[in-house]
Amino acid sequence: MHHETSLSRSFAIQRRVIGALLMREILTRYGRHNIGFLWIFAEPMMFTLGVTTMWTALKSMHGSNLPIVPFAVTGYSTVLMWRNMSNRCCHTIEPNLSLLFHRNVRVLDLFAARILLEIAGATMSFVFISLFFITSGMMEPPDDVWTILIGWGLLAYFSAALSLFVGAFAGDSETFQRFWHTIAYFLFPISGAVFMVDWLPHAVQPYALLVPMVNVVEIVREGYFGRGVHAQYSIPYVVTVSSVLLLIGLLAARHLARKLEPA
Repeated sequence: MHHETSLSRSFAIQRRVIGALLMREILTRYGRHNIGFLWIFAEPMMFTLGVTTMWTALKSMHGSNLPIVPFAVTGYSTVLMWRNMSNRCCHTIEPNLSLLFHRNVRVLDLFAARILLEIAGATMSFVFISLFFITSGMMEPPDDVWTILIGWGLLAYFSAALSLFVGAFAGDSETFQRFWHTIAYFLFPISGAVFMVDWLPHAVQPYALLVPMVNVVEIVREGYFGRGVHAQYSIPYVVTVSSVLLLIGLLAARHLARKLEPA
């Protein structure tokens, strides 16, 4: 009974700490003025809208007769999740170093707050921008919402694992921090945002599926377009890669905590 009470008390403290860090992060990043908190999803929403508008205006050929608007929305929304989250976690430690002198604040809490905020922002952006285009008649409603939810959940899991991995190593090495930004730019064109695996030459397809983001984008697009696309993906592969990244990230975060947290 005493053990259960202690565990529930620890959980309550943890919840309050992460809640306080979330509020601090929102106020620090978006301020108390103008639309404030709304920037969490307005910022990525504007980016996606801009790309979609440009793509539509240029009438770009994207290798298929799929409608451009939903194709762009499903692609770029996923990019904003993993790229924004990993970039934010890359710069977690330095601006929050003083917070570690509080007894209940740990390195992992700092990462958890940023990860949760980015998941919320990217998800709200995806939902609102999809509703906006559907109600304006520029997009059809999705074929299978549950498949989209599965893909989005896997994307959130992978992005969180990747971001913890990147954040923990970046917090320990400025060289890694700069190196990651270069890798993120390189990953964008091969992340599946601008193509479907089925459009690629058969010899290239297995290599494309080695990129975890490609798999989750394929799942999201299968959920949206249904039989209109031939999606290729492996859920066990995404889960395995994400779990390995998460484990390494947790170990790296623990190592970083031993260096940074006051005794």
